[in-house]
Amino acid sequence: MVEFCGLELRNRVINASGTFDAIAARQVYGDALLEHFPFAAFVSKTITPEPRAGNEPQRIWETPAGMINSIGLPNKGLDGFVAENLPRLAELPVPLIVSVMATDHEGFARMVSALDGRDEVAGLELNVSCPNVHSGLIVGEQPTETAALLEALRPLTRKPLIVKLTPNVADPASVAVAAEEGGADAVSLINTVKAAAIDPATGMPGIGVGQGGLSGPAIRPIAVGQVRMVAAAVGLPVVGMGGVCSGADAAEMLAAGATLVAVGTESFRDPAAGTRIAAELSERSRAGNDT
Repeated sequence: MVEFCGLELRNRVINASGTFDAIAARQVYGDALLEHFPFAAFVSKTITPEPRAGNEPQRIWETPAGMINSIGLPNKGLDGFVAENLPRLAELPVPLIVSVMATDHEGFARMVSALDGRDEVAGLELNVSCPNVHSGLIVGEQPTETAALLEALRPLTRKPLIVKLTPNVADPASVAVAAEEGGADAVSLINTVKAAAIDPATGMPGIGVGQGGLSGPAIRPIAVGQVRMVAAAVGLPVVGMGGVCSGADAAEMLAAGATLVAVGTESFRDPAAGTRIAAELSERSRAGNDT
């Protein structure tokens, strides 16, 4: 067992938000999904205070070593999530971490307060990739904005608060330190890297809104470097993610200082990737202990 922010997990492998639809997967695989759930904890898709339709197509563009996406956070909003999705996600056999995002402190506070009273929710991940409507600054790119948000939210819940960091800054460690000083329980990184593509058949952007976020093996060296930098700067548990496709990749994240490893893009190729990677990681650990 692995202890993470007061939660007991069966191994160190969880999912990255928005990369594994547990509700849809159960519709396909039935209760067999519950018997063989691929992750030690489940992080929901990001929810926002009000419903969002998401971005116009095209939303995904495949690259030689990953993909670019600009999905736009389609979701049912807080009320729809609590009424429709939360009861179904509560049936999963692992702790549930809900990812939330808003454009101001009030929006974040509304969601944190509402979810704090739900026993089904084990923790909250704060997606701080959206501009603050009051300041115009992206919360996760500014240490002062990040600290102010945590200081506003920390009194509202005793549940673990995990801050998801962006890689699109010069010094992610300074943002992580601000999150720690504001009262965060953990940080997770990295999110996708800004990227774009041109469709060679049309000469037009490959992503409908012009650009998106790159994920997959191409960003793993960036992720390892930033995880190592952040883990050295804070005393918080770190969830490392970015191009993890195998037990060897997971072991590299752990060696860089991660406490847990999150699997994202690889789950699109292999829905059982979480189980496989955890098994490969365990085998590597046993082999290391035997030598």
